[in-house]
Amino acid sequence: MDNSQSIPLETTTPELPRWLRATGFILGVSYPVLAISTFFRAAYQLFLKEDVTNYVGPALTAVAAACYLTATIGFFVRQRWAWKLSVGVLTFETTMTFLVGILSILYPEVIGGTVWRYFGVDYGFFPLFQPLLGLAWLLHPATRAAYGISGKG
Repeated sequence: MDNSQSIPLETTTPELPRWLRATGFILGVSYPVLAISTFFRAAYQLFLKEDVTNYVGPALTAVAAACYLTATIGFFVRQRWAWKLSVGVLTFETTMTFLVGILSILYPEVIGGTVWRYFGVDYGFFPLFQPLLGLAWLLHPATRAAYGISGKG
């Protein structure tokens, strides 16, 4: 047996199942919408709203908007770096949603009005479940294969 022959590597990206492609598309559309919404909320609170005494909430909302926009990259760009960037941003976003959600219950006067307040209650809890859905989508074996990510990342 000749050991010098190698198994050819697949040169095409594997196709995602239809339901998984649809989920990625929905995330890719809903994340920019949430980014625009939170960006305008932060801009209004930071620059136009009078009598703002606590800038923690608007600043956190601006951070959330940046997270949402950055995470969108991984739903459309099928490259390893985009996948890693989005997983990192979604992990940060999930952590912040839980942290700010808990702090908004314990210290509402400190947290103020932010998209992550009470786990995203002002946005129908999208800030709570959307990053979890995004992580589930990105970590799905078929998605990982489509992005060329091996089992070890």
